[in-house]
Amino acid sequence: MQNVQRHPCYDELAHEVFARMHLAVAPKCNINCNYCNIKYDCVSESRPGVVSRVLTPEEACRSVQQTLKVLPQLTVVGIAGPGEPLANPVQTFEAFRLLSRDMPDLQLCLSTNGLMLPDYVEEITGCGINHVTVTMNAVDPVIGGRIYHSIYYRGKAYRGEAAAAILISRQLEGISAMASKGIKIKVNSVLIPGVNDNHLVEVTRAAKEAGAFSHNIMPLIISPGSLFERDGQVAPDPGLTLKVQERSAELMPVMRHCRQCRADAVGLLGEDRGGESLAGLPEYSLEERELRLMQLDRELEVRRNRQVSGRSPGVRATRIAVATRGGGRVNLHFGHASEFLVYEVEEDSYRLLGVRKIQAYCNGTAACGEADGAAILKESTELLHDCQLLLCSGIGSFPQEVLRQADIMAVVTKDDIGVSLLKYGRLLSYFKG
Repeated sequence: MQNVQRHPCYDELAHEVFARMHLAVAPKCNINCNYCNIKYDCVSESRPGVVSRVLTPEEACRSVQQTLKVLPQLTVVGIAGPGEPLANPVQTFEAFRLLSRDMPDLQLCLSTNGLMLPDYVEEITGCGINHVTVTMNAVDPVIGGRIYHSIYYRGKAYRGEAAAAILISRQLEGISAMASKGIKIKVNSVLIPGVNDNHLVEVTRAAKEAGAFSHNIMPLIISPGSLFERDGQVAPDPGLTLKVQERSAELMPVMRHCRQCRADAVGLLGEDRGGESLAGLPEYSLEERELRLMQLDRELEVRRNRQVSGRSPGVRATRIAVATRGGGRVNLHFGHASEFLVYEVEEDSYRLLGVRKIQAYCNGTAACGEADGAAILKESTELLHDCQLLLCSGIGSFPQEVLRQADIMAVVTKDDIGVSLLKYGRLLSYFKG
């Protein structure tokens, strides 16, 4: 199971210490989703389907080799787009073959919509892919017809419910085939209010029966130019997301720390370095990298011993939001945070509830620390309305007062997340009696 424990997407705690890298080698797609709009040269956006540049397989392999020298905690390399990897099979499998040949210690991941998954079972198992993620938003063609505009399958276009019926059948067939080969399968689903929010528990059930071991339920991101944007579809609030996740978690483990990464993401989840130059950073030898990985394994075990998987009967929990750029520490200023991790703390243990994204207060448009950012602060307090504490590495007096008036206490610390959660959770419980 060590390969899963070093996988930042498959293991909740691993995302604090291990890094991933996405290779953008697959530009074409065979499905037209109502929530999606693939576009390029948009370095400020963080959502699936967005890249700065599409790479050749050879360029992708060289990029991984260079990144490994300066990012020793890199353990997972995946292909997730920007289109559909299995609609670009030549580029996708050539990249995987090069990686498997030259860097066999890396875990290889494929993310797919599943339409062509049954056709490539042998290729997937033959080039060293360890994990497959299938994006599956419905198991009812009527509901799927509201999500998928069309698919292109075996030389023919299908629309609406007919498209959804084919896609769903192929997804379930592919998941079952992958599971029979010993491949770890995670299912991703986009939570769309009013469309599939009451249906996703059925997706969980069907995915588990087919052989998946984890379900990632992600809140809808309204992509600019998508059909859902034009139709006025809204994103789910954190309360709805949590409710749906909790229902599905009764059937199968649910991933709660997803960042809905770009197709060229690099680094820790929450610390995307894909647009940065890695030149000038210290380089690690193979021996130094292995020592670093062993050290991270030990750190991960310490964190694992502090985590709780469920609620304790009769114990009142405290919800705490954390501003972090990764590494398992409270290391981000409130004004720079574009997301918060929200935890539930109970006495001597805690669990992650999810990730809540927000517009950063100090984003170049608001005057940090002044009332000009009032609208952004209002959104932040509404996003964190159920939290009693917010941990960050720094915060201005104005946003701190706004949070206080919303009964959210901001605490400045630069400690380990787990240590901070338990420390300040106990203090809050003590003062509240």
